[in-house]
Amino acid sequence: MQRSFQTRITAVLLALFTGAAIVFAGFNLSQENRYQEPTDGVSWMDSQGGLVAQRVLPGSPGERAGVKAGDLLEGARASTLDNTPPMTRVAQLTREMWRVGCWNTIHYTLMRDGVRLPDVQVDLVPQDRSINQGFRLIALIYLGIGLYVLLRRWTAPHATHFYLFCLVSFVLYSFWFTGKFNEFDWIVYWSGIAANALQPALFLHFALVFSNGRRRRRNSALVALTYLPGAVLVTLQILAIELWAATEQLAHRLDQAATGYQAAFYLLAAAVFYIHYRQAEAPLERQQLKWITRGTILAVAPFTLLVAIPYLVNVPLPDGLTKLAGICMVFLPLTFSWAIVRYRMMDVDLIFKRGVTYTLATAALVGVYFALVAVAAEVVHTRLPGAGVWGLMAAIIITALLFDPLKRSIQSRVDRVFDRQSYDYRSTLIDFGRGLSSFTNLEALLHAIVDRLPRTLLVERIGVFLSDAPGRYRLAAEHGLPATINAVNLDLGFLDFDQPDARTHVFLENPQLALHLTPSQQTSVAVLDMNYFLPCRVGVPGAREWQVQDRTIAVIGLGRRAGGEFLSSEDMELLESLAGYIGIALQNARLYASLEEKISEYERLKEFNENIVESINVGILAVDPEERIESWNSQMEVMFALPRKDALRQPLESVFPRDLVEEFHRVKDQPGVHNFYKFRLETGPEEVRIANVAIAPLIARDMRIVGRIILIDDITDQTQMEGQLAQA
Repeated sequence: MQRSFQTRITAVLLALFTGAAIVFAGFNLSQENRYQEPTDGVSWMDSQGGLVAQRVLPGSPGERAGVKAGDLLEGARASTLDNTPPMTRVAQLTREMWRVGCWNTIHYTLMRDGVRLPDVQVDLVPQDRSINQGFRLIALIYLGIGLYVLLRRWTAPHATHFYLFCLVSFVLYSFWFTGKFNEFDWIVYWSGIAANALQPALFLHFALVFSNGRRRRRNSALVALTYLPGAVLVTLQILAIELWAATEQLAHRLDQAATGYQAAFYLLAAAVFYIHYRQAEAPLERQQLKWITRGTILAVAPFTLLVAIPYLVNVPLPDGLTKLAGICMVFLPLTFSWAIVRYRMMDVDLIFKRGVTYTLATAALVGVYFALVAVAAEVVHTRLPGAGVWGLMAAIIITALLFDPLKRSIQSRVDRVFDRQSYDYRSTLIDFGRGLSSFTNLEALLHAIVDRLPRTLLVERIGVFLSDAPGRYRLAAEHGLPATINAVNLDLGFLDFDQPDARTHVFLENPQLALHLTPSQQTSVAVLDMNYFLPCRVGVPGAREWQVQDRTIAVIGLGRRAGGEFLSSEDMELLESLAGYIGIALQNARLYASLEEKISEYERLKEFNENIVESINVGILAVDPEERIESWNSQMEVMFALPRKDALRQPLESVFPRDLVEEFHRVKDQPGVHNFYKFRLETGPEEVRIANVAIAPLIARDMRIVGRIILIDDITDQTQMEGQLAQA
């Protein structure tokens, strides 16, 4: 309950911060378009006696007016009639420029090589902010990726961290103060300062934790230190504004420190990604880290070489190169999105196809929710004025509880409308998994698997590998494989899913270049040309009765789609769930086949034994411990003129004469075989037969007595012949 409450609070706070960031970014863009900051194209620095021109941009108003690097600005005024106050701070010049305004002329008093130039006329122009629009595009890419990650995989590892990084990056690249420094401009200014301090730390933190659990524990001590430099920079900015003299020299030093901090953390993150890439063993993780590392280097290298280093050493570069380095920062979110789309970083995919869908759905849901809350609050306020604040809060909570099912229903309909194909095949596979239990024939089940999955997932190749022994598999069914596959001795030793640290599936990006496998395994993988191998596991009893262990009884291999695309993470999650159903169905089919085989063997043995009994020219019957007849052969049918169906399950005394039953009761509890020679046996009305009778115990495998066997050998004809012979 507490975790659920924390999750809801986190979601509300993130929603509020995101909404505020988007609104502020929109107002900031509107204000930037409305208010144009005048500039002369000269970089001025505070010095003794005035302001020194450090750099004059080519083609700028300052260059056209004749201002040169090294000139000393003693004063600036709107017209020649105004007084010329001494210029000791850049802030004074900035205020004077704002007073003059864009497209107007400002008059400078310059000192050059000891010569005073009393009236240098400079026509002010608007500040070039075109680069800001490029950064805002980068900000939108960051926000789009982050929103989809958050909405699509809220519970994925580090999803909240990744979204915070994207949200802070959105603020960093979309908030640009205009220079008017009103209340809103100050909010934008300090938001940019905080984002500039937080974004590199979040990025380095993400690089440290984007690895396996062992590395995360090892890097946990470094995580706390990543945020310390940013906190120091923010503290210095506050001290500079509140306590220190607001000089351009101080602002320049602080900007240099912030730029150096940003470049250093970017380089550290790139190094961490590269180290993790070199150490990664899983193919999927290597592909993720490969693209992330490349994108980080493509973004960081130009920024470091063309922006950070020249700015730190005060070496001016052409403005075009600086803008190019800024635009190169777009490679960072683009490569992250490529890793998300193709290699499913943090279990997220289909970002471009469904990101807009979920954003619009969420916006609509939020609007409907607040409308319902407002209506409920108004009803409570109007109808129940005595309820007060507690009544309004109760109405809001009840509305939120009733709104949750509506939200799920709307999102389900959005899934159906905008992703119909994926929704249909997911439903088809779920229905197929539920119906697998109806298959009792193993061959029919295998045929259904290799027939249904390719048609649903549109994959070119599929194979089912059954396990005959732990770690040993054979190809039992396939689709799309070459006809000569059965002649190849497949080495599938890499499919070892019964190890404690085994993964949920094996992914091979390029089966033709699986260099981490042995040569024989590489040959087998190249022949199969499959990219995914999923285990079908079932629970088996462990060493103790209460223990249950998972055992892999089959492996499903799949190739790419017909168009060459990889399967998405949703496909893999669904297939991993389906593999459990398939494993149970295969186990049941095997057990059913084994049972059928045993039943057939039992029937064969039973028939064989009955044939032996029927072939003996002696009457044989068996009785159970309750003295009911369980077996009655054809000789007994002839001897007593009683069909087998009428004799079975009848009490012994209802079929045999009294004298034989008495003898049976007398010897049945005695060990050994008891024989009665030339016993007079009444087999019918006025019919007496002479027979040798043997009574023996019927013993089971565990040496328990489960009944008696009675053998009756009719010797009537033999006795008559002996009498006739004696008379002769």
